[in-house]
Amino acid sequence: MSEAENKKQYSADSIQALEGIEHVRKRPSMYIGDVGVRGLHHLVYEVVDNSIDEAMGGHCDTIHVTINEDNSVTVKDNGRGIPVDIHKKEGVSALEVVMTKIGAGGKFDKDSYKVSGGLHGVGVSVVNALSDHLRATVHRDGKIWEQEYQRGKILYPVKSIGTSGERGTIVTFHPDEEVFTQTIEFSYETLSYRMRELAYLNKGLTISITDQRQKDEEGAFVSESFYSEEGLKEFIRFLDSNREALIQGVISMEGEKNSIPVEVAMIYNNSYTENLHSYVNNINTHEGGTHLSGFRRGLTTTLKKYADSSGMLDKLKFEVSGDDFREGLTAIVSVKVAEPQFEGQTKTKLGNREVSSAVSQSVSEMLTNYLEEHPDDAKTIVQKVILAAQARHAATKAREMVQRKNVMSGGGLPGKLSDCSEQDPALCEVFLVEGDSAGGTAKQGRDRKFQAILPLRGKILNVEKAMQHKVFENEEIKNIYTALGVTIGTEEDSKALNLEKLRYHKVIIMCDADVDGSHIETLILTFFFRYMRELIEQGHVYIATPPLYLVKKGSKKRYAWDDKERDGIAEEFGGGVSIQRYKGLGEMNAEQLWDTTMNPQFRTLRQVTIDNATESDRIFSMLMGDEVPPRREFIEKNAVYANIDA
Repeated sequence: MSEAENKKQYSADSIQALEGIEHVRKRPSMYIGDVGVRGLHHLVYEVVDNSIDEAMGGHCDTIHVTINEDNSVTVKDNGRGIPVDIHKKEGVSALEVVMTKIGAGGKFDKDSYKVSGGLHGVGVSVVNALSDHLRATVHRDGKIWEQEYQRGKILYPVKSIGTSGERGTIVTFHPDEEVFTQTIEFSYETLSYRMRELAYLNKGLTISITDQRQKDEEGAFVSESFYSEEGLKEFIRFLDSNREALIQGVISMEGEKNSIPVEVAMIYNNSYTENLHSYVNNINTHEGGTHLSGFRRGLTTTLKKYADSSGMLDKLKFEVSGDDFREGLTAIVSVKVAEPQFEGQTKTKLGNREVSSAVSQSVSEMLTNYLEEHPDDAKTIVQKVILAAQARHAATKAREMVQRKNVMSGGGLPGKLSDCSEQDPALCEVFLVEGDSAGGTAKQGRDRKFQAILPLRGKILNVEKAMQHKVFENEEIKNIYTALGVTIGTEEDSKALNLEKLRYHKVIIMCDADVDGSHIETLILTFFFRYMRELIEQGHVYIATPPLYLVKKGSKKRYAWDDKERDGIAEEFGGGVSIQRYKGLGEMNAEQLWDTTMNPQFRTLRQVTIDNATESDRIFSMLMGDEVPPRREFIEKNAVYANIDA
């Protein structure tokens, strides 16, 4: 065997250990983001990423994820199996090195993996450190090898426990409740969305997920299997299934430019929003980066060149901007980068400069070919661009009116806003309250020092179906912008927010606990998601949870947030209880509203997060769009336990 061939072998020497495991348990958030729900699910993604690396290298085509009854998770693949031979530098089995040394793994060895999934490559050792128990089983070279760990410490050396004709790695871990004090309960939906996403991003790979904690109507464990033949083309059709397509097919390309694998899929629909989703090595880059700017440049330059030469822009009295070319566009850009450099607030913004031109050239070639081969679609797209330009021109005037109104009134706040006295935004919160009567009760019940109240009149505009200038002209939406103190954005980026001027660090949506209240909540969340997404991404948006019942018996009284809690309290109190059902916030007096929903000591706030931007996009377009059947199906399926934590 030549030295070059030997180098490319995946063996113990391919594993590089970067540093010890000790302080992972002291500072887990440094490695997995947080120790809440998001960090908990990140553990699964880290283990799955190892299997995906094997798939990206062409060594694995099947991954099984199982949520076990005790909330442990098993990830099984049919890859080459983690090497078990002795690691020269460390003097122990390579499996032990991978499992107990931070950053150890083949992904740091260029000969093992040309490109690797995962964000920081902290790897499975971090999962091990944050689990009260982990078992690694490897099928390799005709044998089965195993090692177990407790909070990252080995329980026994790697040992052979039998023979096997299979190959692959099986990891089972149980999150440590000492670390994840909030919950160790995995969400099947959250994991399922991510597995589906990974299947689309890695075509030809089968990823299945089973939940052994719940059964379907036929008595089988709830389970799904994902496999994509066409990759991003299928992904884009899935994402846009609730929107009406403007052109017949999906515009797509897949190839390599300047040694960078690039895959793009895009489609135009009749909506007024732009939905761009970008990935680097399977990681959703929420903050964009060089690959997204390359896509925008390639799209704008090519479409503008075509539109100019077609003569369709001749009658327009103003310039067409980049935004106009992206209205009603849904696109996915996926690149594979050997050594990605991430920056930005959450380290999900790609910084590699060489990627921009690779994507720009790829998109330009793809679009040029498509427009030449599909003249009818090309004409439809340009007509959509012209309409978008005209609407943007109207939106600019509407935006100027809002800004002028603010200046004319001395930057004044909306008349309906009852502001707080505290000057430090980090200590302030504003309640967006449905209706004037509930707003009145909230004003009386609040703590004036740090709590502000902004009553909203009825249902705000459904921004999913509205042109941009209609959004900026809407009175309630103007009031939200003005009250929060954030600027409305620029013509170049209509949704850019100046969060430095945010006047309240907690924006709390407080609506009735009924169907109408839920609808208003969803309308407000849709507006935030489409026009103020940074507000959600930076953790400023919350939903208040007013109680549904007041249970009383004599001088005893307790509040209940659902039927089960109500029945439990009634049983505890014994016979002769009276139960009051709150139909709305207005039915509570100021003291009750403060006690249950506004007092930081006793209230429950649900923070709105975006765990999966593509899935959130799909759900909002379905809930707020024109298509009724998928919306009805979603509501029927989730009516009892819906918790749209966006």
